[in-house]
Amino acid sequence: MFYGKYKFFCSLETAAVLPFYKGSTFRGVFGRALKQVVCALKKQECAQCLLKQKCIYALVFETSTALKAPAGSRIAAPPHPFVIEPPLTIATEFPKGAPFDFSLLLFGETNSNLPYFIYAFEQMGKIGIGKKVNGRRGRFTLKEVRCGEQIIYSESNRELRAPDATLISPCFDSNKVPEDPFSLKLTLETPMRLKFKNRLNADLPFHVLVRAMLRRISSLLNSYGDGEPPFDYRGLVQRAETVRVSYTELAWFDWRRYSHRQDKSMLMGGLTGAITFKGNLKEYMPLVEFCSKVHIGKQTSFGLGKIKATIIQ
Repeated sequence: MFYGKYKFFCSLETAAVLPFYKGSTFRGVFGRALKQVVCALKKQECAQCLLKQKCIYALVFETSTALKAPAGSRIAAPPHPFVIEPPLTIATEFPKGAPFDFSLLLFGETNSNLPYFIYAFEQMGKIGIGKKVNGRRGRFTLKEVRCGEQIIYSESNRELRAPDATLISPCFDSNKVPEDPFSLKLTLETPMRLKFKNRLNADLPFHVLVRAMLRRISSLLNSYGDGEPPFDYRGLVQRAETVRVSYTELAWFDWRRYSHRQDKSMLMGGLTGAITFKGNLKEYMPLVEFCSKVHIGKQTSFGLGKIKATIIQ
């Protein structure tokens, strides 16, 4: 699967007030900006639009409407082909001139549409973001976009360069991983929302984490990669039940987001903190490594489910 991580460097032109967790705010304004940029039939609902299978907005934001799940796959609906990683700071007030940086992850052929995303984020800066301050939302200027060390866009010349999207898959160099048993510390850098037996979990048994990783990898590779990965799903889950939690400092974090599409405030929540697992973990490290790049759980396009893995010997 092609994978691109793009860092956007911005500067605030006016003061801004943003929520504690900024991902849903970013996603909402970005969606409106992208639709303004690419939508040919402004008043047409995506589900009824004849152009939905070719429209970048529909493919990105109305994915289940525009893109069908591959025949014979394990997924009910394709995942969104992007993740917005907002600033991780807990600050809510930002002065004029403050840096305002974030990242965008793109999966599969969506990487070829990067110029539209860059232009949409540029327009997003003009629309404004966050609560109104003196009657205006915080506005920002897009200064530069990078893919690794490669500059692919700069405000100074407004030229676009082709990015170096890379191929990723759930495989790894076994020499980099110690022999079992060892400990794995998982830090949840943004709230994680996982469902098990149709309920959001307030704890994180290892087998629940493994189920979620398998779902995430399968859905992405089926939709944007080379198809169903050759996993021993049942065996991986069964063996995961023998891995124990040796330490946990997880907590549940609730916040509210406003949905412009549904025109209502919605309560959101997810696990935060860190947890350490001990046991036979080596065969699971390809899954962990992959998901540490693409996020895991529900609402990943908001930036939820960002994990950092550390091996402890």
